[in-house]
Amino acid sequence: MKKLISASILPFCLASFVVAGSGQTRPASKPKTPAQQEKNDRASLSDESVAKNNDSATTSSSAAPLTEVYRVGIGDVLDIRAMNSSNSGRSTLFTVVAGGIIDFPLAGGSITVAGLTTEEIQNRIRTELKRRAFDQNAEVSVGIRQYNSHTVLVTGLVASPGDRVLRREAVPLYVILAESQLRNDAAAVVIMRGGSAAHSLSLSDPISLNTTVTSGDVITVVGRAQEFYYIAGRINYPGQKSFQAGITLLQAILAAGGTARQNAEAVDLSREGAAGLLVTTRFNLKQIKAGTVADPKLQPGDRIEVLH
Repeated sequence: MKKLISASILPFCLASFVVAGSGQTRPASKPKTPAQQEKNDRASLSDESVAKNNDSATTSSSAAPLTEVYRVGIGDVLDIRAMNSSNSGRSTLFTVVAGGIIDFPLAGGSITVAGLTTEEIQNRIRTELKRRAFDQNAEVSVGIRQYNSHTVLVTGLVASPGDRVLRREAVPLYVILAESQLRNDAAAVVIMRGGSAAHSLSLSDPISLNTTVTSGDVITVVGRAQEFYYIAGRINYPGQKSFQAGITLLQAILAAGGTARQNAEAVDLSREGAAGLLVTTRFNLKQIKAGTVADPKLQPGDRIEVLH
């Protein structure tokens, strides 16, 4: 009889030792009914679905080109509408304040939105509303009423200098220049980014015009560097002359007051060639005037000498 009692007490003692070793007692959980288990499974699937949607939206916006994405910043004004609430369809505006947050009472207060796209903000608010049991079918629409956080500064040879607001993370240069209205004497653009050394882009190069600019860039439009040609010999007004693209030899001579002798014919045109050595070509003015020889176009730095 004693052996039987000892055997029956042993399992109880072992169980007591295990519980004492754990440091706390845990009441036995009641088995869940099939209905409760199904409800929990649905909630778990719903949370996983929301998480997947958020991850998908973030991945999609990260992979998109910067010219197609806009991430909200401080100063932007958001238009947020709860589509199936008592205020359905009514526009409510929220300004992104310091810290990159908005005060959204329906979601319990402050929500961080800086650095997110409107789609990501929309998913974040929807998830928060569901977490707070506001409405399991909550639908939220998020748009941008005013763009203020992304700007570039344009200075120099433009009709409308000043700040330009960007509506994307990056914008082609030609869009900014069109808005700023280039002056006729504009020839190049100098872009300074993040305090780094500026680099110059020619306005005559289509590839340069497609360069993308981002928030914080300083864009300076400059003129063409002054260039010259030189004329001497039997000419009325010899000396250094300002070069203009497209000017020809005969035009340069006429601009210098013409030849000192009415019957002057020979003109030497010297131009820097390979290895920095001058290459001289002789032209006959009578042939150029008669149209039998092409009137050559000058290049910056050309030397012209009217001989006889």
